[in-house]
Amino acid sequence: MGDSSSSSCPASYIHMVQHLIEKCLIFHMTKEECMEALSKHANINPIITSTVWKELEKENKEFFEAYMKSKAKDDRMSQEETNQIIQKMISESDSSKR
Repeated sequence: MGDSSSSSCPASYIHMVQHLIEKCLIFHMTKEECMEALSKHANINPIITSTVWKELEKENKEFFEAYMKSKAKDDRMSQEETNQIIQKMISESDSSKR
């Protein structure tokens, strides 16, 4: 799963995953793209990402309905664009912890 800090403070780990999902939403990623990106670039288990995403959907039903409608109209980002965005998110997240 994630790093060892995930076992010492589950709430902060979940909050970090939520924050990264919110960043993925800003970049118009689908749930699957977000799960793949966080797994690849932040070493977050896709099951964790999926679970947190589902909880966010429950809490923000109207937002996600509108998001999915707008997402259906958008073109997908290239793999290169996705990689660059995720790397930037991770480095910003790391620098904000210092």
